[in-house]
Amino acid sequence: MWCRQRSLWDQEWNSIVFSDESRFCLGMHDGRARVRRRRGERRNPQFFVERHVHHTVGVMVWGAIAYGSKSPLIFIRGNMNAQRYIHEVLEPHLLPYLDTLADPTFQQDNARPHAARVTIDFFQHNDVTLLPWPPRSPDLSPIEHVWDMMGRRLLNLQRPPQTLGALREELVVAWNEILQEDIDHLIRSMPRRVGECVAHQEHFRAIIYYNFQRQLSQQECLAELLSVFGNEAPHQSTISRWYGEFKRGRVSLSDDSRVGAPKPVVTQENVDAVRKLIIEDRHVTYREIEASLKISKTSIQKNLHEELGVRKLVSRWIPHLVNWCQKTLDRFNFVNVYSIVNGDKSWIYCYEPENKRQSAVWVFQGEEKPTKVIRSRSVSKKVVTTFVSKAGHIATIPLNVQRTDTADWYTTICLPKVITELRKINPQRRIILRQDNASSHTAQKTRQYLTEENVELLHHPPYSPDLSPNDFFTFPKIKNRLRVQRFQSPEEGVDAFKNAWCRQRSLWDQEWNSIVFSDESRFCLGMHDGRARVRRRRGERRNPQFFVERHVCHTVGLMVWGAIAHGSRSPLIFIRGNMNAQRYIHEVLEPHLLPYLDTLADPTFQQDNARPHVARVTIDFFQHNDVTLLPWPPRSPDLSPIEHVWDMMGRRLLNLQRPPQTLEALREELVVAWNEIPQEDIDHLIRSMPRRVGECVAHQGASTHY
Repeated sequence: MWCRQRSLWDQEWNSIVFSDESRFCLGMHDGRARVRRRRGERRNPQFFVERHVHHTVGVMVWGAIAYGSKSPLIFIRGNMNAQRYIHEVLEPHLLPYLDTLADPTFQQDNARPHAARVTIDFFQHNDVTLLPWPPRSPDLSPIEHVWDMMGRRLLNLQRPPQTLGALREELVVAWNEILQEDIDHLIRSMPRRVGECVAHQEHFRAIIYYNFQRQLSQQECLAELLSVFGNEAPHQSTISRWYGEFKRGRVSLSDDSRVGAPKPVVTQENVDAVRKLIIEDRHVTYREIEASLKISKTSIQKNLHEELGVRKLVSRWIPHLVNWCQKTLDRFNFVNVYSIVNGDKSWIYCYEPENKRQSAVWVFQGEEKPTKVIRSRSVSKKVVTTFVSKAGHIATIPLNVQRTDTADWYTTICLPKVITELRKINPQRRIILRQDNASSHTAQKTRQYLTEENVELLHHPPYSPDLSPNDFFTFPKIKNRLRVQRFQSPEEGVDAFKNAWCRQRSLWDQEWNSIVFSDESRFCLGMHDGRARVRRRRGERRNPQFFVERHVCHTVGLMVWGAIAHGSRSPLIFIRGNMNAQRYIHEVLEPHLLPYLDTLADPTFQQDNARPHVARVTIDFFQHNDVTLLPWPPRSPDLSPIEHVWDMMGRRLLNLQRPPQTLEALREELVVAWNEIPQEDIDHLIRSMPRRVGECVAHQGASTHY
């Protein structure tokens, strides 16, 4: 059947890459010598060849040939399996060789490493087209003759190789010296080989018919064929099938003729017809095209591969379609997806042992591998629901009474706290909430509450925890810091979980040197605008000597913007009128911040959560220009060192003998004050950041002495 399907192939064989392995041994030809003998002379001693039944010393080689080229000769050590076949032959040698050919089809026999599932998956993954190969057919492959040519060359050497190294060198020489014309001649002989295979089948059918007329049984017929032809004899199933045909009265030994057999033609009409069939049905087969258009398989193949340039590839299996991910990215333009608020819940234990990775230790050579007793988590635990966004942590709400969250708890306690915190940052901004498909999240009451609060709910696909930032990043990072710690109660563990957000940066030291701190400030004429600081004791708030006059009417002054970093500072920028996101981008960030950041090595930009700073258009600008942002906690002016720079400038204005009386004079004094601040003072402020963060942790987020 295989030969009959390809009996009309001619130029198609020029695109086939034939491959095979072979073994060459030291001191013997390994059966490579061929002799001509008459039928019945198999037992003649002069045709015997000595064979070693014990382990022989030799080398295993792999090679591939094609019309006009051949691959390098590859040496294989040890036994071949599927993994070695992929990593030592296919990946490093076959794929580069196939890349040099135009639309190749790869041939290999049915050895176990070749037909293993992992090997077939490798071919499908790399879009390698395979030629199915019939079993027990070494006389069909032209590369077998190449091995014979190499074996005869080794036999004719005056000094045969005595070592494996010498044998390897001779094999490389023999492979390289085989004329490409000889290989091309072997490949051009494929139509004759296939034709002889078909004719050989008809000869066997005549013998089967003769034995059928002699009234021999099927077993007797098979035994007679095996005694004469050996491995070349047809299979028992073939004999059984033809015995059945002859019993039904068949006398013809040829294949049934097909009325109106298709003729091999390639025309533009056929090309267009084949293209139309493929567009209508991507799974259409050769047989269906042949039946529809009445053209031969050779013509179909030429239309498909030469005229249309198409290939039939097996679909790659994937666990799920990523339609949700693609739709989300398209909707949010790839960058705005980060503005989504993510909520998820997790268990906080009074004690949770360290994971296997955390228990890793260094071991010197010769020492025993470390062991560790498996510990279990504590029984006492509490559920917390955490919400985060691109600005950082928003809220963590524990379940104080019940052990499972319900729609009532979610809509009356949890979500109101989260929405309140989000409205504090930006009351006008739309809230997009992503949550999983828990029953409390998908309840009708929850959906109704979110609709009333004008919160858009982002659908989350089921069975996809790797899409939740809390599951794959936030919770593991925070909870790994809490492992091995023992808490007296679940409430203490929840408090530690909350404080861990600030502790994430409590170990920073040199990292602060890469932060660029920025802020705006306002300086007025004729007043210090509250910049003067005094020291007073507790209870002296109402003392008149600590009062500062404040103007409730419109004051004349200037708004400035600046940025500081370890070792440098930006120019001082003056801002006219009210600031919005567009002005912040076009008057501050684009003309001043970006050139300043280009002078620094791997900077991270810090700004507070003012509306122009956290507007969507501003965040898009940062992402478009690859500016790394440092998430900043709300209501934390005592953490930013640039606040002290504004205080230093305000005190300098207060100490002037002649305060400025005009805006232009105030502008000049502010520029002088900004430029005269010693860089050492700015560096000292930045070096104080570890202490500032440490005090923030110690005061649990309350105000510090800074």
